[in-house]
Amino acid sequence: MLGYRAAVFNTTRRWLNPPRPAEPVPLTDPAQRRGVLIEVILVFSITLGLSGVRSLLSLVDSLLRPEPLAEQRVAINVPQATADLIDLLKQLLSATQLVGWGALGVYLLWRGGMRLAEIGLDRGHPRRDLLWGVGLSALIGLPGLALYLIGWQLGINLTVQPSTLDETWWRPITLTLSAFGNSFAEEMLVVGYLLTRLRQLGVRENSALLISAVLRGSYHLYQGFGGFVGNLVMGLIFGRLWQRTNRIWPLVVAHTLLDIVAFVGYALLRGRVSWLP
Repeated sequence: MLGYRAAVFNTTRRWLNPPRPAEPVPLTDPAQRRGVLIEVILVFSITLGLSGVRSLLSLVDSLLRPEPLAEQRVAINVPQATADLIDLLKQLLSATQLVGWGALGVYLLWRGGMRLAEIGLDRGHPRRDLLWGVGLSALIGLPGLALYLIGWQLGINLTVQPSTLDETWWRPITLTLSAFGNSFAEEMLVVGYLLTRLRQLGVRENSALLISAVLRGSYHLYQGFGGFVGNLVMGLIFGRLWQRTNRIWPLVVAHTLLDIVAFVGYALLRGRVSWLP
């Protein structure tokens, strides 16, 4: 019994305060450290960091309006043109941009001398990664939905519409690609790229995890305070899993599935279910 308790204690301690991995080695040269810090600032100033600032301003704007937050609506996937063909092309470009953001982070790590396996981007065990992703999506999905509904009832969330796209043959395709683009960009940048760079800068694992999770929550502030808290919690879970397992594909799979259910499921039910906004 004592041996079992000790094993549980040690496992819990490793999850709550994980040891620093041997790789990557913290940078000691001031010029290299400065270069990495500048790179991180530049990357997020044109990607998700900029989105976080815009999201904060959107929330402030919503708070300044006379209507309560719960009575205001915000849509995630919206029409971008009046002509169907142009709208389709712009939707595809938006998804491509997101994939490009994630690929930028991966490329910078690779260009800096890191192997893709070091951030969990190797082929590894596809079936196991897929199963982990499916299980993780179930673990996050229902509590996340409950948290959103609680926040909405409390008046700290806007009414979120995952999609307001018209019914077209390409709508499920673009929504699925958008889901993958969102997940690839977020997991590659906020988890794989950022946490790796913070390790190189000598930031402790728990501090790096908090920075990553706060950043993830920041660019969801446009949804309200509940959107921030929900994604902060998601960031803590996803980031810790990566720190402990060094596998990023399960995170991408889980995030993609969550967004597909939200985007495509809402689009299919919208107009058919009376209580959906």
